[in-house]
Amino acid sequence: MSDYKKTLHLPGTSFPMKANLVQREPEMLKFWEEIDAYSVMVAANEGQERYVLHDGPPYANGHIHLGTTLNKVLKDIIVKSRNMSGKKAEYVPGWDCHGLPIEHKVSSELREKGKTDLPALTIRKICRSYAEKWVDIQRGEFKRLGVLGTWDDPYLTMKPVYEAATARELGNFMGKGSVVRSKKPIYWCYDCETALAEAEVEYADHSSPSIYVRFPLNDPKLKDIIPQADPAKAYVVIWTTTPWTLPSNMAVSLHPDFDYVLVEVGGEQHLLAEGLLEDCAKKFGWADYTVLATVSGDKFEGLKATHPFYDRESTLILGNHVTLESGTGCVHTAPGHGREDYDVALKYDIEVLSPLDDQGRFLPSVEFFAGMRVDESNPHVIAKVKELGRLLAQENISHSYPHCWRCKEPVIYRATTQWFISMERNDLRKKALKAISNDVRWIPSWGRERIFNMIESRPDWCISRQRNWGVPIVALLCKDCDEAWFEKDWVMGIVDKFETHERGCDYWFEATMEEVVPEGLTCPHCGGNHWEKEDDILDVWFDSGTSFAAVAEKRPELRFPTDMYLEGSDQHRGWFHSSLLASVGTRDCAPYKSVLTHGYVVDGEGKKMSKSIGNVVAPQEIIAKHGADILRMWVSSVNYQDDVRISDDILSRLVDAYRRIRNTLRYLLGNLGDFDPAKHAVSPADMLPLDRYAMTLVYDIHNRVQRGYEEFEFHRAYHALHNMCVTELSAFYLDIVKDRLYVSAGNSLERRSAQTALWQILMTFISDIAPVMTFTAEETFQHLPDSVRPDVKTVLAMRFAMDRDYLLDEAARHQWETVSSVRDEISRAIEPVRKAGIVGHSLNTQVTVYGREDLLADLKAPGVDLEEVCIVSKAILAPLADAPEDAFVSDEIDGLKIAVAVAPGEKCERCWKFNENLGTDAGHATLCPRCTGVMNADSTEA
Repeated sequence: MSDYKKTLHLPGTSFPMKANLVQREPEMLKFWEEIDAYSVMVAANEGQERYVLHDGPPYANGHIHLGTTLNKVLKDIIVKSRNMSGKKAEYVPGWDCHGLPIEHKVSSELREKGKTDLPALTIRKICRSYAEKWVDIQRGEFKRLGVLGTWDDPYLTMKPVYEAATARELGNFMGKGSVVRSKKPIYWCYDCETALAEAEVEYADHSSPSIYVRFPLNDPKLKDIIPQADPAKAYVVIWTTTPWTLPSNMAVSLHPDFDYVLVEVGGEQHLLAEGLLEDCAKKFGWADYTVLATVSGDKFEGLKATHPFYDRESTLILGNHVTLESGTGCVHTAPGHGREDYDVALKYDIEVLSPLDDQGRFLPSVEFFAGMRVDESNPHVIAKVKELGRLLAQENISHSYPHCWRCKEPVIYRATTQWFISMERNDLRKKALKAISNDVRWIPSWGRERIFNMIESRPDWCISRQRNWGVPIVALLCKDCDEAWFEKDWVMGIVDKFETHERGCDYWFEATMEEVVPEGLTCPHCGGNHWEKEDDILDVWFDSGTSFAAVAEKRPELRFPTDMYLEGSDQHRGWFHSSLLASVGTRDCAPYKSVLTHGYVVDGEGKKMSKSIGNVVAPQEIIAKHGADILRMWVSSVNYQDDVRISDDILSRLVDAYRRIRNTLRYLLGNLGDFDPAKHAVSPADMLPLDRYAMTLVYDIHNRVQRGYEEFEFHRAYHALHNMCVTELSAFYLDIVKDRLYVSAGNSLERRSAQTALWQILMTFISDIAPVMTFTAEETFQHLPDSVRPDVKTVLAMRFAMDRDYLLDEAARHQWETVSSVRDEISRAIEPVRKAGIVGHSLNTQVTVYGREDLLADLKAPGVDLEEVCIVSKAILAPLADAPEDAFVSDEIDGLKIAVAVAPGEKCERCWKFNENLGTDAGHATLCPRCTGVMNADSTEA
């Protein structure tokens, strides 16, 4: 017996079956560093249309997590896919380096060392070093993910050139008259001792005291409105969940269009909204009451009530913010502690009272509660109200309440003097809303409505912070009248010094008054000449929000407006929001053409990841166990527009999918070892129809993948590629052509035709997976036989392409779709026969296909070899009428029956097919005629 295995053309490649990504990926990173893969990728598109994805800067504080991993990999997929589609897409990563989280961490570490009350410049120096450390750490973590970019030249918001650009943009706003300094209620964190922006506030459940308080309504004018009223016994009833704000009460707001009732109960009279009377009566225990009168709210405007525990008046005023959803319809109004309270009080010229210090403690002037912190004072305020007989009801409620994004403590509204960018001056709000609606593509589309509603209802932008680590607000304050001076040309002159100073805007903190105050400057408000520098810094959202000016406009490889901003959905109120206002306010246009948002990363059950729950998964752990390509596959496999789940089970399924993809790549590589396209590629006209059909299927998938990349639907691209491996290739085409690849003569048309198809498929497959499975695509590319590999250094310099000349026309494609469907039915017919033990492998079988005339015509079409396609030893076609009664009847194809039998003849020792004519050549007694011919042909070629 001869050893015919040696005569087969079995696959051979050095591409390992076992991925071993954890060890191999760092080697690939080193290779990319050596060849400067990023520059090679971008340079391949020199002179082509540009595509600019502008990086939203992550915060330089702590290790990256799965949320930042999701974000960075999505960006990397876009950059790589755009480059591989022929556009010049450069990527400049950045970091947000200023702000409270870093200063908070540094201050905490300094306190532990007993170092407090350090100068601002010292704190800034330590903060800068802290940020630099985390930039380096995160840079290494992002590079480990396979993300390419200008890592050696990122943008940092703490670089002098960036700080100067940020301050310059503020100067532009100042020059337009959009910047105001005034006393308004803003979010205030008394734990961090600073103002907060809307984007720095998170909502969480909070338990608060809910109290109903009555204010004496002893204004004699009440009788003019309601003759039955007795001002000596009358009260207006309010409801509040912030008792600590009662010391600052200055008014009670009623809705002008609501009806209010004066109710008599127990010899006393109470005013409240008619629509809430029934609910309130139950809470107050009013079993028996009389409605004395019903009067429209606008009639009470200007009446004077008495504060519940201070000897001062509270005016009844009108406001459309009053609702009937809860409470009494009479709203306790403290202009110093509420935005709506402030707005309505402004119309009536009512004093804005906010008697708190930066730590949230009442000032010494506050009777009864001096020195108490607001959260400590609630029970004391309630006790005082109760003591004076003003408390009608009390309970605790759980509700959504604003908390500081950094320290997670509840925040308050506090009126302080701050810097604001007006939403109304220069029509900023109107222009921003127009840009949202007309100029930007929002992905997903609901993002448009979300940010539109936020901009439509937002207050003026509070841009000042009472901290040290940030870009200073360049302005002078008059010591005589506390008014600010900030003439634009002077501001720009100071800012120019930031750009040339070694430590940027540290110049502002280092410079003497003589160096910054123009000679002879007098205050335009009071004529004084005593000045001090403003020591507030800018909101970090203004920092990052001006990145379009500091980066996109300044870097020659980028442009303004950019093509895309891509961040998590929380950035509708963060970076997307601040960038839009900063750009529209100074450029009259949005800084981006499209905005893409992704959801949050949650655990396998859809729960938010939390250290307290113990369900946090670190990307570093996943990489150490599975490799970065598995994480990248996870990013591409999910619909990132929703919250994204991750778990061990999900990762395990991805590992299995990875193995299937890798095995497919290995099979394709293994069968191209002796193939040189220049010598062996078969022309479309000569290629076997099955091979052209396979290429047509792959081309369709390639188009779906490209649409997925183009439309940012990466999960569609991933699933198309994975399904191609499992279905179109492994379970169909590759299974079929094994026989031709292994058994046919080495240089035969049959084998070279299949190799030509495999070559085209592999090149397409490698380029299609490269944006996602970057490491594996590169490894595959480097293992390509020299004769096949394109003349580029890296897979990332390849282009998405496939030769369309090889594709079948519609008629031929339809025929092959019929053949493929019949193949599936033949497999179904064989299965019960195999299970019964009558046959083993499908090569043991003979199938007789009984079909309609048109069906048989497709199966007889030129180039259709049903035995090859179905991997059987013999296939016979016959009219449907000849089918025996026990034939298999197809449920899927009308007019198709199949009979399965044991194939006649004996098994060929080389190809394993059964044949009735073995041994026609005495030299190869156990071979079929085909294998005998191959042996003779190969020996002749050798």
